[in-house]
Amino acid sequence: MELFENFPLWAAIIAITFAQIIKVPLHFIATKEFKPGLTFSTGGMPSSHSAAVTAVTTGIGIEHGVSSGLFAVSCVLAIIIMFDATGIRRQAGEQAILINTLVKDFHHFVTEAKGWSKKGEYEKQKELKELLGHQPIEVFFGGLTGVLLAFLLYPLF
Repeated sequence: MELFENFPLWAAIIAITFAQIIKVPLHFIATKEFKPGLTFSTGGMPSSHSAAVTAVTTGIGIEHGVSSGLFAVSCVLAIIIMFDATGIRRQAGEQAILINTLVKDFHHFVTEAKGWSKKGEYEKQKELKELLGHQPIEVFFGGLTGVLLAFLLYPLF
């Protein structure tokens, strides 16, 4: 049952859960649109990836010290993950927006083209997921969420 005593692991799991759940009310406050599906979605405020990696890194720092090799490895991986969230994954999301726009424009053109309207209905294509990555502010607050939750949760373990 040592798994249940692994503070960095539980700090990360709680941080992920908190960050995913808090996305719904934050989105509602910002847009007045209730989207419970955000709980199971990537992207958005705050970044659950950042919350998780900073929580586990903070937990390791608390338990093993910031001079430990384990903390160093965790810290470097956290930086890479957070950088990826604002870089590659965000760019992929922006490309998905453009591709989805092109597909919609193409279907509109085909529908409006003379002679094409008499043909059978085209199969609907699934749109690409556009909200993949994070803005830097989302990563920052995700990271801050992880650090704060780890410090708040540590006395409970």
